[in-house]
Formats: sequence, structure tokens, C-alpha cells
Amino acid sequence: MELPKFILGDNTDYPNAIFVIHTDFPRFVINLENDEVEWFEDFDQHDQKELELEAENLIQEATDFYDREIARYEE
Repeated sequence: MELPKFILGDNTDYPNAIFVIHTDFPRFVINLENDEVEWFEDFDQHDQKELELEAENLIQEATDFYDREIARYEE
């Protein structure tokens, strides 16, 4: 199965949270309510430096995805 790069998620146990799941490497979930990120990958020190450079871009892409999806619901 081919998954989209980003998926929206919600959970009634977290009624104010808005989750965006990134399915490509490095996989993560961001809670847009508080910008908390949970990574599903294990990183070594070499990866950590690369991740720090890429994380800001990935989080911005996740936020842009959410904004685009919400705009489509409002149409």
C-alpha cells in the first residue's frame, strides 16, 4: 500500500489536539496544539545533526499540509 506523505489524525482522549503524521523517513507525529513532536526513528549523533537541519522544514511542511486540508474542508 502506498501512503500519503502526511495524514491528519485526531483522538477523543485529546479533544484539543490536532495530529499530523509524517509517513516518510524520518517518521514523526506532530501535535499542532502545542508543537510537540514524537519521532518514530532512532537517531545516532550523525543523524541528529542532519535531523536538526531538516526538522524545521518538515514541521513547516506538516503545518502547510494541515492548512491546505482545512482550506479544502471550508470550500
